[in-house]
Amino acid sequence: MIRSSLRGRLRWLIILVMVAVLLPLAVLSFQRTMQEVNELSDGRLAQSARTLQVLIGEEGAEALDGGDQDDKLMPIEVPEAPTVQRHRYSFESEVGFQVFDTSGRSIMATANLAALPPPGAGDANFRDIDAGGYRWRLFTLRDETHGVVIRTGERYDSRHDILRALWFDHALSLLIGLPLLGLLVGWAVKRGLRPLESLTDALGSRALGSREPIVLEQAPLELQPVLDALNGQLQRLADALEREHRFSADVAHELRTPLASIMLNIESATATGDPDEAATSLAGARHNVAALARRVEQLLVLARLESGAALEQRRSIDLVGVAIDVIEELTPVIAECGAELGFIHDSQAAWVLGHEAALGALLRNLIENAMRHVPVGGQVQLSLSQDARFTTIEVADDGPGIPLERRAAVFARFHREATGRGEGYGLGLSIVQRAAELHGASIDLLDSPFGRGLRVKVSIPRSS
Repeated sequence: MIRSSLRGRLRWLIILVMVAVLLPLAVLSFQRTMQEVNELSDGRLAQSARTLQVLIGEEGAEALDGGDQDDKLMPIEVPEAPTVQRHRYSFESEVGFQVFDTSGRSIMATANLAALPPPGAGDANFRDIDAGGYRWRLFTLRDETHGVVIRTGERYDSRHDILRALWFDHALSLLIGLPLLGLLVGWAVKRGLRPLESLTDALGSRALGSREPIVLEQAPLELQPVLDALNGQLQRLADALEREHRFSADVAHELRTPLASIMLNIESATATGDPDEAATSLAGARHNVAALARRVEQLLVLARLESGAALEQRRSIDLVGVAIDVIEELTPVIAECGAELGFIHDSQAAWVLGHEAALGALLRNLIENAMRHVPVGGQVQLSLSQDARFTTIEVADDGPGIPLERRAAVFARFHREATGRGEGYGLGLSIVQRAAELHGASIDLLDSPFGRGLRVKVSIPRSS
């Protein structure tokens, strides 16, 4: 299939529309003009007959009656005077008349109509006949007062001349006008599409990664929505590229240390001849691999939450069921920490409208973060409650807590508190914050009800 430019398509469409409109209008105009010409010519015939009627009324039929037949013939051609300029339409030989008395005897006639038989009793008004190799248009007027029948005639040659002139005038205007209109339409379309050329130039000269919106001076109203959508798409693309770059940097930074530890453990296990030392090194490598897997999972969860690409559409979710699944998943982690986890909820189910993956990540990271900061034998309490406006998630612990002046900084990526136990990556609360944003929820860091520690409160608005 041949691909055409927008400019060419617009030009041909406009030309086709003009042809589709102008040709029927030209045909209708021509038909209307011919109708007017025929009516005008018929009116001229009738007017000529009535003029003869007036002249005959003044002279009388007896005065017009000559001696022989030759005296009754009227000349047709008018002598051309040297000073008289003849019009291109000379109708002298194409028009004529006849005058008869009531008995049908010819009183007077022009030579070109002398051979026509007298009109019949039913002849009146207009009719067409063939005579002398020509087609004639006749008008018959009966004057009972003066006892005469007047018939005027006109050959169709003159009307055909007018027809040809009209055809020429109409066709010439179309033949000359349509190509000229095509050229003017092409120029107008090119000028009208100039904002698209400006947009192309602006996109071509745009710096890679630029966040500046594209602005066209005096942009047409129809192009403004395109500019808005394009600027929005470019902004989202810049955000996606920034997330990709940031994620790549995070992965490179966070995986460097555990990979180095794994390599050292493997090298130690292969270099030593002591089976116990080798087993210890392999156990350390296994531990580092597990830590590496958890770190990769954390990074992937954060990246997916930030992009929103892996989240399904919002649906009704039982938050109690999600919490139970998360607790079962974290049972090994809870047992390793040696802390006690309590779960309190008002009812058997707490329904919220949201994303199950994000809510699961939120609960998992809140519990893991609390477990990491409580001492052995400490306690962590998960609470779920609902009222008319909010579904509230609270995770409280009896760890060292976070001073008030440092609480705003804990949501930064890779921020770690020095009081944390074990290997943390500083991503947990960043994931919690992103998941909360996806649900329009608020996060508050409060004092723990255990007298020491931290209480994280997440309030999710209930759907109406």
